[in-house]
Amino acid sequence: MKRVPMTGGRIVLTEDKQAIETKHLGFAISPHEECGVEEAVRLWEHHGGDTVVLTLGPADAQEQLRDSMAIGIARGIHLVTDGEEWDPEATAGAIVEAVRADEAASGPFDLIFFGNESADSGGFQIGLRVAHALDRPCATGLKGVAVEGGVARCEQEEGGGRDVYELPLPAVVTVLEGLNLPRYPSVPGRMRAGKKPLDASTPERPASRLERSRLVVPEGESKQAEVLGHGADAASAVVDLLEQIGVAS
Repeated sequence: MKRVPMTGGRIVLTEDKQAIETKHLGFAISPHEECGVEEAVRLWEHHGGDTVVLTLGPADAQEQLRDSMAIGIARGIHLVTDGEEWDPEATAGAIVEAVRADEAASGPFDLIFFGNESADSGGFQIGLRVAHALDRPCATGLKGVAVEGGVARCEQEEGGGRDVYELPLPAVVTVLEGLNLPRYPSVPGRMRAGKKPLDASTPERPASRLERSRLVVPEGESKQAEVLGHGADAASAVVDLLEQIGVAS
């Protein structure tokens, strides 16, 4: 999961267009990743086993790790940085090293969840890069995940239906917001989370081979209103409009 500025606030970029100005923003788990954490907990509740949440981020990101553990994740891994954004290649590389180290000590992960993209930089790359480095099957942009008999059943929304993929485990998936409704950490859950193991380390940041041109805040959709008439005089115009959009004849 990734610690990102809360998405409800107005997003403003720094002058160099390389980062989001965060001094007036709160932080939370990126929404897609929040659904990934929730799905991992649900699978653990159904199948048992072990659950781990990992983040690469500043010391303050421990808050989001503890929130994940408060809803049921058993333990956490914190790759501590100085707060500067790492590029996708470096981020994926650090995660791969952490996964391999944990698997060497505790056994392989059946399923690794990522958000489809982070809510701030929106790179769409980390899950795919990690899957490629680990040589594991991957499905992206999922709105449904189920595990049974050593296979992950993955569902993507496409047009008026869904595409379904079956991945042999172990596998990597990236999920979308709306996959589920994440639960809110309870007070007892937060108290238990404070006692759960959290392994922190500081990975070495490699020299970047990628260059970011700039970030862009997408323009919001414009809204327009048309006055069809006033009082009884508007009735015929309303009927004409309903016929045009196909809800009256």
